[in-house]
Amino acid sequence: MMIISDNAKKQIDVWVAKYPAGRQSSAVMEALKIVQAENENLLTPEAISEVADYLKMPKIAAAEVATFYENYNHKPAGKHVIRFCHNISCMLNGADDLIDYLEQKHDVKVGEVTKDGRFSIKKVECLGACVGAPMLQIDDIYHENLTEKKLDEILYNLR
Repeated sequence: MMIISDNAKKQIDVWVAKYPAGRQSSAVMEALKIVQAENENLLTPEAISEVADYLKMPKIAAAEVATFYENYNHKPAGKHVIRFCHNISCMLNGADDLIDYLEQKHDVKVGEVTKDGRFSIKKVECLGACVGAPMLQIDDIYHENLTEKKLDEILYNLR
């Protein structure tokens, strides 16, 4: 089974072209992101291996990147992945309360997918937006200065 489609290869090649010849492995983060997006928001060991082969880099190096960064999903995830920052600024400003609120309202726990498959929740380390705490990232978009009302509006607009 081919995990990397021709379309994904074209997208990856755009990133590869941004680096000097022989440095195609520098595009590994974007390549993993592209392949994950085309595979139901999931990055399997086989997909990581194919990315490594395509970029002509050691499989272990691609796996290290894929497992170090929290923006890659190694188990089934919802259509939209909600990444709650759980570092000190967000925690002190109510992230735990917002996570509890979301879990109760949508009958889902951290690490799980909602019954309708729309959302999954992750607690992640610092997302680098401490001034806007509490904050979260959904897909590639940051949402800061969260309240229950603002969280409801964000999720409603994604449905």
